[in-house]
Amino acid sequence: MHALERAGEAIASAGGAVIVAFLALLLSTLSIFQAIGPALAIAVAVTLLAALTLVPAVVTVLGRGLFWPSRSWRREPEGARFGRMGDGLGRRPGVYASVSGLVMAALAVFALGFNPSFDFSASLPDDVESTQALETFQDHFAAGASEPVPVLLRSGDGPLDAGTLTAYRDELEAADGVAQAFPAQTSSDGTVAQFSLVLDQDPASDAALQDVKGPIRDAAHDAAPEGTEAFVGGTPSVFADLQEAMERDYSVVFPVAALIIMLILALLLRSLVAPWYLMGAVALGFAATLGATVILFQYVLGESGLIFMLPIYIYLFVTALGTDYNILMIARLREESRAGKDPRRAAAEAVKHAGPTIAAAGVILAGTFASLMLSGNTLMVSMGFALSFGIIVAAFVMSMFFTPALTALIGHRAWWPGHGDEARSEDRAGGGAASEPGLDRSGGPEAEVGPDARVGRDG
Repeated sequence: MHALERAGEAIASAGGAVIVAFLALLLSTLSIFQAIGPALAIAVAVTLLAALTLVPAVVTVLGRGLFWPSRSWRREPEGARFGRMGDGLGRRPGVYASVSGLVMAALAVFALGFNPSFDFSASLPDDVESTQALETFQDHFAAGASEPVPVLLRSGDGPLDAGTLTAYRDELEAADGVAQAFPAQTSSDGTVAQFSLVLDQDPASDAALQDVKGPIRDAAHDAAPEGTEAFVGGTPSVFADLQEAMERDYSVVFPVAALIIMLILALLLRSLVAPWYLMGAVALGFAATLGATVILFQYVLGESGLIFMLPIYIYLFVTALGTDYNILMIARLREESRAGKDPRRAAAEAVKHAGPTIAAAGVILAGTFASLMLSGNTLMVSMGFALSFGIIVAAFVMSMFFTPALTALIGHRAWWPGHGDEARSEDRAGGGAASEPGLDRSGGPEAEVGPDARVGRDG
């Protein structure tokens, strides 16, 4: 019960932030993400419910047997390594904030070079049959002959005449990116005609996408006779619309999720200041993750681009879980402040006590995602690297150093206007662990705090 009382609010808030991040995908225009979001949110909600009810109940029933045969539970972990890191951060928070922030900012710059790729075939190994078949075909035939792109011309004023169709075909064939345009096939009533275009590029390639998105669609629409309308279909046209939908989703889903998560943080921390720099840190971690992936795969390994879904998956796992780690760290920091420590000492103790938990969670999750890099598929390798690297950044750079260092520097102002770092009334009345002489809330030795002391101020 004591553990649930202390950690329950932070766990519930962290879970709520992840659920909100996933549910924000309902705002996507793509059904694939509209389905993924609620499914993941339900999974997190069930896990959260179990963590707040089932796990405490099982632990209560098992009692000391939970730790059998070890007896180390009788002693508080020393956490010497994290204690040293915390002490260093408490003495020089400006250095820790600057170094960790600059590392993430430097990587984030390269996120601007992200080139979304829709070419799934490029991620296949060179020795599989489909890749060899495509290479053999393109060595002897026009690259676009494997999948001609259909262009439909529909008339609203009766059947289309042969002269109009011939002239329209000539305009399509003259467009950049088109190797050949076949004569029209007309419907039974003559009001719809289909033209098949052989492209210069592989229809599944990013180059074909750009050709269809630009000169081919322009030519099809501009050359359409009065009283008709034109539609460009096929794989590259689907990818072009998918790219437009993704750009729209990025501009809607991310900001909405950020605002709702900030509201959750404001309610948890009773602060209007901390949520801003906490979400800023998460955004910086997101951009740093994308930037590092761009550096490795586009600049070092020479890939033309990265799978277009990558930012969404980084958002799903890195941003949501990065917010989780931030909440765990800042909640512990607030607890240390309420126990009477000044902002720098509170940050040091937060790193010492919350650091091992965050580090263990980060290593396990990063290792799980890193296993994707063992596949021979470039798409999976890049996804595995991005997610594992992002978790490492979120756990060991952002929440371990950047967030507590910034909070130590901002001091008591970080908790405005709720002053959530001050001892609560029950602590001042002597009912909380913070008011017990010689003990802090983690059970370690600490100087006695007077009942009327105003704690947590930075001077």
